[in-house]
Amino acid sequence: MDCPLVMDLGYGDFSGAFHKKASEQRIPVNGTIEVTMRCNLRCKHCYQPLSHRTAHTPNELTLPEFQRIFSEITDAGCLWLLMTGGEPFLRPDFLDIYDDAKRKGLIITLFTNGTMLTPSIVDHLDEWRPFLVEISLYGATAETYEAVTGIPGSYKRCMQGIELLQEKKIPLKLKSVLLTINRHEIDDMQRLSSQLGLEFFYDPVINGAINGEKYPLQYRLSPEEIIAIEAKDERRAKAWPETYETWRDVKINTRKMYTCGGGRTGFHIDAFGQMSLCLVAREPHYDLRAGSFKNCWEEFFTEVINREYEHDIECIHCRLRAVCAQCPGFAWTEAMNFEQKSEFICKLAHLRSETFDKSDV
Repeated sequence: MDCPLVMDLGYGDFSGAFHKKASEQRIPVNGTIEVTMRCNLRCKHCYQPLSHRTAHTPNELTLPEFQRIFSEITDAGCLWLLMTGGEPFLRPDFLDIYDDAKRKGLIITLFTNGTMLTPSIVDHLDEWRPFLVEISLYGATAETYEAVTGIPGSYKRCMQGIELLQEKKIPLKLKSVLLTINRHEIDDMQRLSSQLGLEFFYDPVINGAINGEKYPLQYRLSPEEIIAIEAKDERRAKAWPETYETWRDVKINTRKMYTCGGGRTGFHIDAFGQMSLCLVAREPHYDLRAGSFKNCWEEFFTEVINREYEHDIECIHCRLRAVCAQCPGFAWTEAMNFEQKSEFICKLAHLRSETFDKSDV
């Protein structure tokens, strides 16, 4: 019989409570690491510049360097680790990297396009199971999917990868990004995922490349188009009012630039050992090859997260700041300026509020 004094706490409740406590104590429980910048696809919207995705990169972190970093982050308290790329399975030694992270007790989520999965790889993942695998589905048909990826035959290989993971019952979710070239199939992607018995979600916001190039933005939907899609989406139409109910009275009355979990509970490490607050906010960064995770977290990041806006930008005093995606990282990809307000993000935040917040605020 269950002890009546032991509370039945689901994973979501546990994770939320754990992150709240970690944030109060500033423990780096949540990390993201890119094992390579290279990719076998050529997606039109990718925030990795094409030169990163195609180049032979001998300066990527080696297996021993990953092993050292995994030891350092777990010593510091990291529990959840997202492993991504580029395409992780382009590295011949990826499973060795993955296994070391598993041995050190990290709860691993894998981001992959699924096109390089083989029966032997999936057998290995079945033995050393990840917490979750997320595969990007860019269309419900080969025509649309490959219009995004630029690679003939990639849709078939993606679907084969999904099938292999499902055969082993490895936890799997499908996701997509809303683009001008695939928006017409968003409902079909949701239906396809449902038919496969898989959860599906999408991101409607495309940002610029991490080096400041603007080419991804030509595929971004307008704020009005995004709101029209979200208003028809039953799940999002329900979730946004709940979000406003939770955050409506939260006032972020501070000049600090970084008010998210970056540098407080989370961090990002790229394939060359450059550590930054998150996957989007690549500047400023710290070289882990020249220093330690501990020094970065306790000294460098402490200084970064306490930085304040030099100018009195309107975002500081906006009533929607708690529910707006505006941040220095996004500003950097749009204008190479940490203090530049994104007109796109601003308009999207206000349209969402007008559409979904039913209060009198």
